[in-house]
Amino acid sequence: MLYGALDRKSSPLSPVLRSLVTVRVSQINWCHFCVDINSATLAKRSGSLDKVENLEQWKKSDLFDEKERVVLEYTEAVTYSDQQVSDELMERLKKFFDDDGIVELTGLIAFQNLSSKFNSALDVAPQGFCKIPQK
Repeated sequence: MLYGALDRKSSPLSPVLRSLVTVRVSQINWCHFCVDINSATLAKRSGSLDKVENLEQWKKSDLFDEKERVVLEYTEAVTYSDQQVSDELMERLKKFFDDDGIVELTGLIAFQNLSSKFNSALDVAPQGFCKIPQK
């Protein structure tokens, strides 16, 4: 039910942005199942595997726009326990989102952290939802 509230059509977060967040959190938390299923959704929503294949190196990729970059930076600051959200990062986030949007983004990040840490701890295996080509 909570995920449904975060993944609704009227969300201030676009479907691609929501998927970028869920895949990136899943990568950080080593949840192979979550990366698999969320990457399939990201590929479907974005129309290709390009962002899926470049997400771990998003800082070096030209595929991500300014809004996606600040959201990914925020996602990492919230997810990594050795980082925190700076005032400067919050100001850059406010260029794209109002308070409700920031709360929803933070809720999505928190939900995906819970889900991916749970599945990772239990070693839930990927199910082959997304076939990422091997480089």
